[in-house]
Amino acid sequence: MTRRSLAQNSIFSLVAVMMFTFISCKQNAKKENAEETVAEEVAVEETKPEIKISLAQWSIHKMIFEEGVDPYTFAEKASNWGFEGLEYVSALYYKELEAANFSEEAMNNWVAKSKAESEKYGLDNLLIMVDGQGDIASTDAAIRKAAVENHYKWVDAAAALGCHSIRVNLNGTQEVEEWIPASVDGLTQLATYGKEKGINIIVENHGGPSSNGQLLSEVMEKVGMDNVGTLPDFGNFCIKREAGDYYSSKCLEEYDRYKGMEELMPYAKGVSGKSYDFDAEGNETTIDFARMIDIVKDAGYTGYIDVEYEGNVLSEEEGILATKKLIERILAQP
Repeated sequence: MTRRSLAQNSIFSLVAVMMFTFISCKQNAKKENAEETVAEEVAVEETKPEIKISLAQWSIHKMIFEEGVDPYTFAEKASNWGFEGLEYVSALYYKELEAANFSEEAMNNWVAKSKAESEKYGLDNLLIMVDGQGDIASTDAAIRKAAVENHYKWVDAAAALGCHSIRVNLNGTQEVEEWIPASVDGLTQLATYGKEKGINIIVENHGGPSSNGQLLSEVMEKVGMDNVGTLPDFGNFCIKREAGDYYSSKCLEEYDRYKGMEELMPYAKGVSGKSYDFDAEGNETTIDFARMIDIVKDAGYTGYIDVEYEGNVLSEEEGILATKKLIERILAQP
């Protein structure tokens, strides 16, 4: 073989090695990029907020008050409808509990029966919505203290039931300058007791100043306790009513519900998916649920969104299932 042939062979070999190296590097780069993409997708999936759906017992209050349905069938109904968690409403048991003057025996019996039912159907007990136990935001210190102490039994019940929170109302004065310090004091007192029991004290936007997201956020900041938070409700943003009450009379002024949700979500330990009516496509006609749930997700919330149906067109069961279906549809969207 000539020197020229040897040289040509060497060049050909060198080119072949270079091409092989280039192709191998390119393939490895593609493989590494693909692995990185998969890893990124897995990371996104792992950090995606896990949100479950619970049932607020208020959704069946007409069944209980008007049709005589046993409130202790709450867990059974929730299970049949496909829910994972339970949010109790204290007032739905007051006929029984008030007759016994909220005795320790009566409260223990309520806990035992409710817990047995939740365990029977494998559902999580999440919180108790407490109403009618006094004005935690009263300007009268004695009245405020009495209201706080009236809630102690419900803190104890929540702890025994395995809940994480009780929901309270900041009723009392509606004068903002007085409401803020009264609310801070009342919440601090109750949360101090709740902390000993491992229970959160959470406030719903539920009429009056509490439905003003900015004001309730200010109260949260001033209290500054880990076991104090909010239960943002999609629908309760009326800040002024015709009769000066909290819930019943005609609403004269409403706070921007989407702004309010954004302000309350940083403190949220629960979320209430209030619904009223639906169109033919299954969308809520009063509230933009997709926008609300985006706000919830953007806040990094991981927990339950409850179904709290309050409409008058669909039956309670129909409204509950329509709300649940809507939330599930939105949560399934990328």
